[in-house]
Amino acid sequence: MELHHLSITAAAAQLRAGEITSVELTEALLRRIEALNPKLNAFLAVTAGLALEQAREADWRLKTEAARPLTGIPVAIKDVICVKGVPATAGSKILSGYIPPYNATVVEKLLAAGVVILGKTNTDEFAMGSSTENSAYGPTRNPWDVTRVPGGSSGGSAAAVAAGLALGAFGSDTGGSVRQPGALCGVVGLKPSYGRVSRYGLIAFASSLDQIGVFAHTAEDAALLLNAIAGHDPHDGTSMPTPVPDYTAKLGEGLRGLRIGLPKEYFIGGVNAEVSAAVNVAVKVLESLGAKTRAVSLPHTDLALSTYYIIAPAEASANLARFDGVRYGPRVDAPAMWDEYRKTRGAGFGPEVKRRIMLGTYALSTGYYDAYYLQAQKVRTLIKGDFDKAFADVDVIACPTSPDTAFKIGEKVDDPLAMYLEDVFTLPGSLAGIAGLSVNCGFDAFGLPIGLQLLGPAFSEERILRVAHQYQQATEWHKREPKL
Repeated sequence: MELHHLSITAAAAQLRAGEITSVELTEALLRRIEALNPKLNAFLAVTAGLALEQAREADWRLKTEAARPLTGIPVAIKDVICVKGVPATAGSKILSGYIPPYNATVVEKLLAAGVVILGKTNTDEFAMGSSTENSAYGPTRNPWDVTRVPGGSSGGSAAAVAAGLALGAFGSDTGGSVRQPGALCGVVGLKPSYGRVSRYGLIAFASSLDQIGVFAHTAEDAALLLNAIAGHDPHDGTSMPTPVPDYTAKLGEGLRGLRIGLPKEYFIGGVNAEVSAAVNVAVKVLESLGAKTRAVSLPHTDLALSTYYIIAPAEASANLARFDGVRYGPRVDAPAMWDEYRKTRGAGFGPEVKRRIMLGTYALSTGYYDAYYLQAQKVRTLIKGDFDKAFADVDVIACPTSPDTAFKIGEKVDDPLAMYLEDVFTLPGSLAGIAGLSVNCGFDAFGLPIGLQLLGPAFSEERILRVAHQYQQATEWHKREPKL
């Protein structure tokens, strides 16, 4: 088997057995990146020198110390997560040239775990988008069909894993930006619960929603990656001081007696018929493994889209106020200070970011705060209450990740509402702060992946990873690879 086909679990076993070295594995992936990244544009920066240095150190650790599960494993980092000394653009011109002087907490944890960082992956500008077309550095292309989008905003990370350019990757999920590209690229995309993973060093989009997540080919690999980054961080006041389990420990436990809820609001007209059919078949597979399914209702689901697009832009408008050309990125000179701010921000931000800043600023402005932002927060509480009631009767909720498969590049760039609807099934879970995961459950007639979304209560990552793992043990979808 070629090295880029290895799962993290298989590669780690071969590294520990001395059958391969981390340098060999890293060099193989760097060659694949060199060959395929011009076609996919998954990476914005490749840190070959740093990666090989880390690989040599990993090989030394593997020979001299008890290796940790991720020692010597090459991974990719979304370009909204700070890596010391490596450019961080957030997919925006306004941050071009910015080099962070520190590591994000997740990066510190990954380095302590012995991973090899291959580089930074493409993203919609400031993680605002569902297709990675909003990147100032060009769109990423879907490895299953390079005329189509990989989803977003973590499309670069999802495409990198799907194409075998990295064994695992990290992204950020504010309204679905890990799960939706995971679905469209046919890999596992896990969004942990709000507070499970530190966001220190994550370039903020919407602070009450942002969460760092992981991509991998298998749920077992995703569990290994989450093991490395989960836990309390005093640098992030929203991270929870709750115990972190070993997410691999219960993967082998069966599903007998597990209660799975099927929300009627997610199985509706307008969803691609092939997506609905594949998800229904996947549910049958889970039933054959011993799970019991029942209908549940999440009655405020239809309000999630409008609620999200009040709260997220409002928080973005505040978070992005810091980018003015004074402390970060290039500056457009002007005679007066305010003209300088205006011209720098006008030149540095792309259309979608400007749209959301204007939406958010309006929602927070005097006379409208109560009518929009405060009202949206009240509806958010109702949405969370829906999930609380549902999880009183079921252990996990299963539904489509996205209403459709990957669409053509350029197909929806001029229709923001159509683009926003791509996240209609992932936004409610983000607003509720719960755990969510997408796992490949089939392909459509064009050979494009379909995602099954599994949602669990807050801090139930162990449970949804177990369901996904058991599903993958009973199916073969995750073993398919795109032809590139």
